[in-house]
Amino acid sequence: MIIKENIALSENGFVFNPSTGDSFTLNNTGKEVLMMIKDGKNLSQIADLMLVRYDADRVTIERYLEDFLNDLSLNNLMEE
Repeated sequence: MIIKENIALSENGFVFNPSTGDSFTLNNTGKEVLMMIKDGKNLSQIADLMLVRYDADRVTIERYLEDFLNDLSLNNLMEE
């Protein structure tokens, strides 16, 4: 689970892929997760941190994370 090196993320959640010219805007949760991925945290570590920060059960958080990772991959933001 690695975000491509050239992907830029601003403090307000703006994501830019210079390879494709595509840009995206993330909500605060998406930005937080992307930053954790860029920091090298694995899926389990991210889920553990989100369990502490948000009022949700582990199944819901893991489902969100899987969907989010799928979106990142579909938008060519992750290393294959």
